[in-house]
Parts: sequence; structure tokens; C-alpha cells
Amino acid sequence: MNKVLRAGRRATFAVFLLNGFVMGMWVVHIPAVEDRAGIDHALLGWLLLLLGGGAFLGMQAGGPLSDRFGPRRTVPAGLALCAAALVLPGLATNAWTLAGSLLVLGFGNGCLDVSMNTHAVQVERGYGRPIMSAFHAVFSVGGVLAALAGSQTRRLDWSPVAVFAATAAVGVALAVVVAPMLLRPEAGETGAAGESGEAAARTGAASPEKAAPRTRTPGRIWLLAALALMLMLSEGVANDWSTLHLKDVLDAPESTAAFAYGAFATAMTAGRFLTDRVAARFGSFAVLRYGAALAAVGMTLAALSPSVWAALVGWTVFGAGLSGCIPQLFSAAGHADPAGAGVNVSRVAGLGYLGMLAGPAVIGPMTHLMPLNLAFFLPVAFCVIAAVAAGVLRTPEGAPAGEPRTALSESSS
Repeated sequence: MNKVLRAGRRATFAVFLLNGFVMGMWVVHIPAVEDRAGIDHALLGWLLLLLGGGAFLGMQAGGPLSDRFGPRRTVPAGLALCAAALVLPGLATNAWTLAGSLLVLGFGNGCLDVSMNTHAVQVERGYGRPIMSAFHAVFSVGGVLAALAGSQTRRLDWSPVAVFAATAAVGVALAVVVAPMLLRPEAGETGAAGESGEAAARTGAASPEKAAPRTRTPGRIWLLAALALMLMLSEGVANDWSTLHLKDVLDAPESTAAFAYGAFATAMTAGRFLTDRVAARFGSFAVLRYGAALAAVGMTLAALSPSVWAALVGWTVFGAGLSGCIPQLFSAAGHADPAGAGVNVSRVAGLGYLGMLAGPAVIGPMTHLMPLNLAFFLPVAFCVIAAVAAGVLRTPEGAPAGEPRTALSESSS
């Protein structure tokens, strides 16, 4: 295995981990930031939309920048910006300063999200086998570590400014450390054994230098983006409503209701660590089709369950099924055109992120017309649509798109 490629993979893992840690630290300290800014929950909810809006703008900016300058430059810049911007909410003393700080933090996170996923696609192309899901799993691990560290700092009554500043310092330092480890454009095309010509022939991918000029986003990318919107909206429903489901619908105690999100998140993380092997053996098409179908089954079980424990099983199955779907869409978008990988990933990630933000806005009003558990059939329908539309991951010739082929995969097919 090429040493440069291995170093690039380690650097990508480190960036995903720290991005999850940075955003997890923000989530853990939201109550303290809210108190310092002197705002109530209702206003905080509106201000959090600025975090999402900033992330969307950052994604749209990060894509073209990654294509123009390469992830080797944009990943360290995005990581340094995202980490440094974390300090700003800790310094906010009113709604206006918090609004501005959240917009900047969201923008930095959006830029980093697209650039690191674009680099992950480059690494995956070099390895010649699926590895995208593991990067996303490590992001989730970063969030778990932030929750553990954040709970300790809150117990010690450390100020958010001090914690954010320390986290930012680590982020900026890591940006400097990983910068020389990230792949140059040509390094990502060398393949696991350094046989770039054979790898390109197997994948049918053109090098960035030879790719045709792009004038507009292909329709297939917009379809991937639409599926990302539906599936990330479904993920957002679990984030925002799973605990309330057990508490309000099934009358579970708050301590027990918290296990609903815990079960979902644990299954998501574990599933992403396993997904790459499944994708290498059966293809990304199978991961999306059967994963989305399994997620629909899990959500249906949770929605219709008369008992808390059966509902917990449903949320677990939902997380396991959904775990590998989004990485396949990101990977397919990035591999569709190496020269336009950044823009393509930004389209898919951007619409997907809007879907996650839309979850509370869509499900909330629906609960005025029907019980909360019946509103869950909207994500069920979205998961079914994703399963049916999984063929978008196949090329016209019938081979899975967005999935580098290896000699092993060809011999086993």
C-alpha cells in the first residue's frame, strides 16, 4: 500500500474525528451559551437556524473552492476556520452577537464538511474499495468523545470560552499537522498498488486534468441530492423526536426515553464501521436499497409499537438501516466526476443538510393533525422511495456507480 495514500487516510480520519468533536462540544455547551447570551429557548431555536443557514452557504462555497484549489488546501483552511469559530458563541453576550457567531461557525463547518468529504472520495478512489462509511463513523465517535469531555468540563464548572478556546487550539494545530499528509490530486489516482492506469481503466474515471469542462450540475447528481434530503430528514426525525416519542406517546420516564436516541445513534455508528465491508462485497446499490428498506421497517416498528422495549428495538433497527445510506450518496457524487467532485458533493451535502433542518419544521406541524407516531410514516415513505430509487447508484452499464472496483470485487461478481 502506498505510504502517501495511508497517510492521507489517517489524516482524513483525524479531520472527521475533530469535526465531530468540535460540533459535539458546541451541542454540549448550548445551555451555558444560552444563559450567557440572556435569551430564551424560543429565540435560541430561531438563532440555531442561522447555524444551519451558515453551513449551507459554507457547503456551496466549499465545493467550488475544493475543485479549484484542491482539498489539500481547503481541508486545513476549513478545519482551522471551523475550530476557531467555535470560540465566538462562547463570547456572545446577547442575541445579536450570538447570531453572528453562529452564522460564522455554520459557514466554517459547511466549508469543512464538503472539503473533507471531497478528500475522502479522493482517498477512496486511491484505495480502489469503499472506505467512506468509516470516515462518517469516526465523525460520530468524535461527537461521543465531545459528550464525555463536555460533561466533565461542565461538572468542573469550566467556562465555555475556556473549553472552546482549548478545542479551537487543538483544531488549528491539527490543521497544520495534517496539511502535508493530505493527498495531492495525482496521489489520489495512484491506486492501492500504484497502478493508476489499471485503476482508471477499471473504474472508468477520468483524471482531473482530462475531465471535460462542466457547465451545469447533471440531473443524476440532483437525484442523489434529493435522496440525501429525504434520508437526512429521516435521520433528523430520530435526532429530534425519538426521545419525545417514548416519553409522550408511550409514557416512558425521561431517563428511559433518552435511550431511544442512544439506541439509534449507537446503531448508526456501529453500522457505519461495518458498511464498507458490506459495500465491497455486495455493492453500494445493495447498501442503499436494503439499508433504506430496513430503516423503513425499523421506523414502522417504532411507530406502531405498544411497548417501550419494542420501540427501542425499532429505533435501533432504524439506525442500523440508515447508517450506510448517506455515505454511499456522498461517495457516488464525488466519483461521478473527479474534476467536479467538490461541487457535486456540495450539492448532495447541502440538500441533505437542509433535509435534516427541515425535520422539526415538518413533523411539528403534522402533530397538530395526527399523533406523533403516525407522523413518523413520512420518513417511512422517504426510506421506501430511497430503496426504490437505489438504482441511481448503478451506471448505465449496470455496474455500481461511485464505487471503485478492485480485482477482488470483479472476480467475486
